Amino acid sequence: MTAPAVHLWRLLKWGRILARHGALRGIERDPNTPIPVRRLARIARFGARVPKVPAYADALQAIGPAAIKLGQTLATRPDIVGDVAAHDLLRLQDALPPVPYETIHAAMTRAFGRDPAELFQSIDPVPVGAASIAQVHRAVTTDGRQVAVKVLRPGVEEEFARAIDTYQWAAAQIEAMGGELSRLRPRLVIETFKRWTLRELDLRREAASASELAEAMTAEPDFFIPAIDWQRTTTKVLTIAWIDGIKLSNRDALIAAGYDRKKLADTLVHAFLRQAIAEGFFHADMHQGNLFALPDGKIAAIDFGIMGRIDRRARVWLAEILYGLITGNYKRVAEIHFEAGYVPAHHNVAEFATALRAVGEPMRGLAVKDMSIGMMLDGLFNITRDFDMQTQPHLLLLQKTMVMVEGVATSLDPDINLWESAAPFVREWIRTELGPEAAVADRLITDLRTLARLPDLIRNIELRYPAPGGAPPTPPLREIEVVRIGGGWRYAAVAILSAVVSAAAVWAIIG
Repeated sequence: MTAPAVHLWRLLKWGRILARHGALRGIERDPNTPIPVRRLARIARFGARVPKVPAYADALQAIGPAAIKLGQTLATRPDIVGDVAAHDLLRLQDALPPVPYETIHAAMTRAFGRDPAELFQSIDPVPVGAASIAQVHRAVTTDGRQVAVKVLRPGVEEEFARAIDTYQWAAAQIEAMGGELSRLRPRLVIETFKRWTLRELDLRREAASASELAEAMTAEPDFFIPAIDWQRTTTKVLTIAWIDGIKLSNRDALIAAGYDRKKLADTLVHAFLRQAIAEGFFHADMHQGNLFALPDGKIAAIDFGIMGRIDRRARVWLAEILYGLITGNYKRVAEIHFEAGYVPAHHNVAEFATALRAVGEPMRGLAVKDMSIGMMLDGLFNITRDFDMQTQPHLLLLQKTMVMVEGVATSLDPDINLWESAAPFVREWIRTELGPEAAVADRLITDLRTLARLPDLIRNIELRYPAPGGAPPTPPLREIEVVRIGGGWRYAAVAILSAVVSAAAVWAIIG
């Protein structure tokens, strides 16, 4: 277990880097910042040349790969870091200096257990992309196929493990302060970040995600997922079919090639809606660098390290919320929030509906150039505090992806109206999933599953209440009290000091 002193040293070192990039200015000026935290922020800034405009993304890039990933997570939480910081953090696209090819070749040899020359005719030593977790090289397999080979950076697992350990410790200290910090649930934010990162560090999991998404998207033939080469994929190396297309970020090239950018935008929006609402499994890193326009007008996606999953019940709520906002049925949207438990029961449904109307009504019927889902989410964040809404972990990735998809769609077609594009799909899905036919089908399935469980239920009853002469039931295990080790004034003093100092450093990270 890492000592608190080590965590504090790491946090203070990172806080100094944040200070040099002006990322602590907001903490010092915020009237809600506790006085000890404000003082420590000033100490971290002492002697540093602070820029007039804070550079949050640059600060996290200077700290290192794990901080880059944390910044991408915090970009989904303007309620924690503020609108300005969240917008700036969206610049984090993992661009890092590449690892020398000799190091990558050695890592591939260890991963495959043999020389990569036995699997590939050639591998371009110059990477096509280098990120915080891995880098990608173009290659040709021994059977002549063009592929992209993604290789984990050596030592990246250990580096992320150290950083996440400190993030978790710091989040526990800051959440213990209670109040607004407790409502924002920083421990949950870090736990979500940890789960995302652990998935990205296992490239076989990423390959499985790509394969699953390809199966789910058969109903959207204009959205293409490249095939996985499973024989050349391990936990540290992923081999996937090469994509020959134009990145959606290259607007000039799309125009020169004659693409129908309005059709591309509609394809992207429908593909996202099908993933998030119909399938409950979606690509959660759909920025422009991960999306390509193919020669036949289709869109291809790459990089499946971050995926989101939503269960059916939450998807029904989501679809009804979106459709309610589209049609202006704010009362129903408010009721869903109470039914889902997003808003505590002691609040008034009608008052919440009025607050939603204030957010949604100004944006209805406007093109994206005049309004945005990002603006809507900002408005929703502003009312969460008034109605004691806590963070919903299954919606964190969805919020981030909605903003990303909106940004890409807008760059392709500035006049697109996401409400109008989404309404037919959401309306049809609601009719299919919540109509009378669906209700009857759900009831039949539920009853059949109940009947199928009856034999197991009877056997469990017999085990619990055996026939006379049988073995006696197993006695229940006794409760064991969990005791915190340590006590006395020394323990209390260290705990208080650690909480105050680490809170300041963590506040610097999320501020």
